[in-house]
This record gives sequence, C-alpha cells and structure tokens, in this order.
Amino acid sequence: MPQILDPTQLPGALLYAGIFVLLGLCLSWLVRRVVAEALRHDKSEHIDQITLSFLSHLGILVIWVLLATFYAHLVPALNRLGTALLAGVSLMSVILGFAAQTTLGNLVAGISLILYKPFRRGDRLQIQAPTGLETGAVEDISLGYTVLRTDDDRRVIIANTTMAQQTMIKLAPSSGTAEP
Repeated sequence: MPQILDPTQLPGALLYAGIFVLLGLCLSWLVRRVVAEALRHDKSEHIDQITLSFLSHLGILVIWVLLATFYAHLVPALNRLGTALLAGVSLMSVILGFAAQTTLGNLVAGISLILYKPFRRGDRLQIQAPTGLETGAVEDISLGYTVLRTDDDRRVIIANTTMAQQTMIKLAPSSGTAEP
C-alpha cells in the first residue's frame, strides 16, 4: 500500500483527515441547504422554524461526532488517545452534570417543549408564577426559558423546567390585542 494511503503513516493520516473534514463540510452544508429549502417552500408556515433550526444543529453535531469517531478508529495511533479522551470526557461530563443540574434541566425541558409543542408563539396561556396567576401571550420559547407578554405589557420569564412541570391553561386569543 502506498504511504499516502496508509493511515498508520503521517501522510496517509493527514489525507484521511482532509477527506473526513471535506465530507463533514459537505454534509453540514447539505443539512443547512435542506433546512433552508424546507423553510423557503413552506408558504403555509406549518414547519416550526425553532424546531427545524434545533434539529439541523443537532444533526450537524451528530455528523461531526460520527466522522471524528470513524477517523479515530481508522488511524491506529489515535486508538489509545481516543480511549484516554473518552475517559476524560466521561469524568468531565459527570462533573459538569452535577455543577449544571438546573441549566441542563432547563435545556432538556426546552427541548421537550420545542419538540412536543404544548403551546406555540402567540398562544395565550394562564400559568401559576411566583407572582401569582399570570395570563399572557407566548412571546418567545428558547431552550432555557419561555417569555410571556402579559395583558398589562409586562414580560414574565419562566424557566422551562417550571413550564414543563406545571399545568397551564390555553386560552382563546384576546380580541383586543394583536398577536406577534
């Protein structure tokens, strides 16, 4: 086998790295292009932009992780390094998981709210907040929090773990206010 194609030699490892990076860039571009086309052709706005954007970012992350894993298995010199990195990442993820329980809880709750869609932007909700019973229109839903615009024009920001754990009442749209 020529040295340029041998993954155990530096030129071969670099060649395969270039191929994997090029493949990753092409696949990432393809995912972005498919998402852009889906949004462009959706005249009736049935596709939720937040969900589609989140899923495209998640898909691109999965593509790069899989390509890096395949590359590490292809190049024998990286097998031991990959094992050491995996052990280090495992330990670090446990430490970060304990340190960021609330943030990660909000992130997971945000993902479930975006995917399951119990409410959408513009829906009027009645929820129990620390300030009491609040009624307002959903202004924004992010991965960490949900923002309600109340009838008296206040912005109530609620963590997604709270939104996912409580019972909310979905109200009919208000006739006097314009929906966002």
